[in-house]
Amino acid sequence: MNNYGVDIWGDNNFLIEESFVKLNYKSKPSLYQIVKEIRDQGKRGPLLLRFPHLIKKQIDNIYQNFERASTELHYKGKFQAVFPLKVNQFPSLVNALVEAGEQYHYGLEAGSKAELLIAMSHTKNSAPITVNGFKDKEMIELGFISAQMGQDITITIEGINELETILEVVQEQPDVIPAIGLRIKLHSLGVGLWAKSGGINSKFGLTSTELIKAIELLKSSNLLHKFTMIHFHIGSQITDIGFLKKAIREAGNIYADLVKLGAFNLGTINLGGGLAIEYAQHKNNCEAKYSLREYANDIIFMLSTIVKSKKVQEPNIMIESGRYVSASHAVLVAPVFELVSEGYIENDLNLKEINPPLITELHELYQYINTNNALEYLHDALDHLNSLLTLFDLGYVDLQDRSNSEVLTHLIIKKSIYLLQDKNLEELLHIQDMIQEKYLINFSMFQSMPDFWGLNQHFPVMPLAKLDQKPTRSASLWDITCDSDGEIGFNAKNPLFLHSIDLSKEEYFLGFFLIGAYQEVLGMDHNLFVHPTEATIEINSNGYEIKNLTESSSIIDILDDLNYDTTQVRETLIENINKSSLISITLKEKIINRIAIFLEENGYLKTVK
Repeated sequence: MNNYGVDIWGDNNFLIEESFVKLNYKSKPSLYQIVKEIRDQGKRGPLLLRFPHLIKKQIDNIYQNFERASTELHYKGKFQAVFPLKVNQFPSLVNALVEAGEQYHYGLEAGSKAELLIAMSHTKNSAPITVNGFKDKEMIELGFISAQMGQDITITIEGINELETILEVVQEQPDVIPAIGLRIKLHSLGVGLWAKSGGINSKFGLTSTELIKAIELLKSSNLLHKFTMIHFHIGSQITDIGFLKKAIREAGNIYADLVKLGAFNLGTINLGGGLAIEYAQHKNNCEAKYSLREYANDIIFMLSTIVKSKKVQEPNIMIESGRYVSASHAVLVAPVFELVSEGYIENDLNLKEINPPLITELHELYQYINTNNALEYLHDALDHLNSLLTLFDLGYVDLQDRSNSEVLTHLIIKKSIYLLQDKNLEELLHIQDMIQEKYLINFSMFQSMPDFWGLNQHFPVMPLAKLDQKPTRSASLWDITCDSDGEIGFNAKNPLFLHSIDLSKEEYFLGFFLIGAYQEVLGMDHNLFVHPTEATIEINSNGYEIKNLTESSSIIDILDDLNYDTTQVRETLIENINKSSLISITLKEKIINRIAIFLEENGYLKTVK
């Protein structure tokens, strides 16, 4: 059985039973069952399924591991965490994580005015709010309003100019002033796709010289008591904890020296994000080289060691690990619309009475292939196909011959792979790299997995059913955009094998996992394929409930969002239909009604079932 690496990336959230992938929680429903129930309601196209219990699990894990490490290492500083809204601002996610984190006072981080307003309106029970990123006076004023509302907010300064703006607002609103944080620019670098977030040339933060200037400015303005936090961030998805440990050493020493410079209320180090999750489906490609337990232990041990040697108070610890909290909670499910080369069947053969010798030989290979000669005949077939394509280019065989050679070769490929499916042959893997089956998937990669397109970030993918059957087709996935970049090609180092399916008889669904972080908010409406239909699935001991079922935007709504005059669009279409002399009068009303239906539906393709 191929478990598609669930034991590597699944974090015990999913299991395979009775040929289906299931949620490993309470009643353990299958994803296939959930998808079929939603589709029975008439929903078509891709589905985004949210599982709030996985958000709670991740938040619990973070707080429990830091509490354990603090107890074991006798660390006196407090632990806090905030969720960076840039990771995913969709309300279904934000509402779920605010509820799941309420007992811990789990907070929110904002990097824009819009995100700050979300944080101000959703934060509960004095949970912290942090404000990062570049700010103007209006955004800083919003931070003051939050403080006036009684919220625990810290405005983190990215440059001296922002601190000067805060001082300006203090002159106008001196009564309630938010806490102030300083983002420090470390020499320490991160690792991986987002390494440039760290280092002395990073986009954000204050140099050592600027830190000293900021302290002097706060002292002269009688606001040093408002300086409570330093913050750094060396990148998302830090796969090697050694890079984080180096950054902590640097930040810990900066913290201690700032306290000695007179920052008597400085009590928190915000380590930013970076806590890695595992995306790999194959053991040889694993990314995360440490556990959450190791992460918590190392942070607390290192900070404890530094502050003891410097003889300053142990700081509170804050992290902003949004990817870890949100990635696992969302699964994209999309149906296979077509198998591009699966259509090669014997009925497609149109042999002549007298065929070119190579065609005759291909036909004999197909007739007499067996387990013993399958690999040899496969080699011969591929060689014959190349020769016949050359002969076609030279004009020695015609289009019918070319068609017969393609059909016969693909029939031999399918038969040989079936015969050899129990053999773990390195050569067979190489051959399958050349003869991938193209699965046309009813989704947009640019909308639902932009990090694959933009950064080549791998996401686990697997079928929802047939997991008791060995998949034999090396799979290349095509999305439905008219863009050649919308493809996940077969990779022999990270191979994906899927089943051979007759889509006229059954549906075949693929699940794309760990897409709850960044993918939704970064998704682009390429070809005007927009956010898919989504649903929140709450699992209980007796089954599950489908909540917040929200269908993908209709075409008319998409056009409206692009500032088209949708009334004019409708009227022009109707006018052109009525004017057409090619459409009979009896058909015109039917066509107008069909157009009206099309405009009110989403733009994804419709499968028959």
